[in-house]
Amino acid sequence: MSKKLISILLPLLVLAYSAEAQNRKETIQLDEGRKEVVEVTDTLTDAFLDSLEIKKDLKINDYTMIGVQYGVGLSQVMWNPKKEQRMMFVPINVGLTWTRYGKMFGYMPYFGIQAGIFYAREGYQLTQDPEKEGSNHVEGADRVIMDILEVPVLAHCHIDFWKMKLMINLGLYGGYRMSIKRTFLPQFNENPEYAHLWEWENKFKPTDNRFDFGIKGGVGIGFVFDPIEIHIQAMYKHSLSSLYQPDYNSRYYYKYAYPSNLIISAGIHFQLTKRVGKTKMQIKRQAKLDAYGKNEDLDRQGR
Repeated sequence: MSKKLISILLPLLVLAYSAEAQNRKETIQLDEGRKEVVEVTDTLTDAFLDSLEIKKDLKINDYTMIGVQYGVGLSQVMWNPKKEQRMMFVPINVGLTWTRYGKMFGYMPYFGIQAGIFYAREGYQLTQDPEKEGSNHVEGADRVIMDILEVPVLAHCHIDFWKMKLMINLGLYGGYRMSIKRTFLPQFNENPEYAHLWEWENKFKPTDNRFDFGIKGGVGIGFVFDPIEIHIQAMYKHSLSSLYQPDYNSRYYYKYAYPSNLIISAGIHFQLTKRVGKTKMQIKRQAKLDAYGKNEDLDRQGR
């Protein structure tokens, strides 16, 4: 009797083992055109999901963009000695940007680098008459506007959610002051005694610093409509290059003038390479969906 029972149960056990062994192997879609057979346990643990070799194919936020930005600025100068002034509204700040997204340390999908080239205007507006001697780099000028060429290189941090992203930028810039326009106080324009000032109305003096450099940073929000992104940003730029040589007037009493600007801009950016944009949690969720098949609980809970 026992031999007969064994002869009946043995084929069933073999079939059950074969079915179990077959069920423990599933084909997981890792990327377009690529599949991989992996062992699937009854419960997909984090350790198991971490072992899947999908990082090389599903790159997290690894793509490149070019964009066009336009903005307006509020410009002023930090004086030493201090001068009374008001912010100058300058409606010209336009540029091209190149943005490269990637993962820091091959894991953290929140970083990138952004470089660009900008044409902008900046300057200052004094609210009281400057002193006649040594109060300004061109005595008698109470309003100055300069054309600037600027090249920023910024570290770019972003957090993506839904079809949006929050952004933080911080870095350095270099620039060149291309041209200048000075407006003189009426008493200097009308008095021939100060005619020597007029030749500098549209020219830099030998003691002016034309090369510019400094720090730049800000925050923004982006709207993602692959392959287009719209970014709105608020940036602050502070120059570390004085408008003029500090000893232009005296070897003993240095004077400084550092421009600063607040810039509000909007830009449209075009993705040059495919944006994956998935977090590690989303990739784990996708692996489970591929292994078990889509179901309502999995789709709703994302686990």
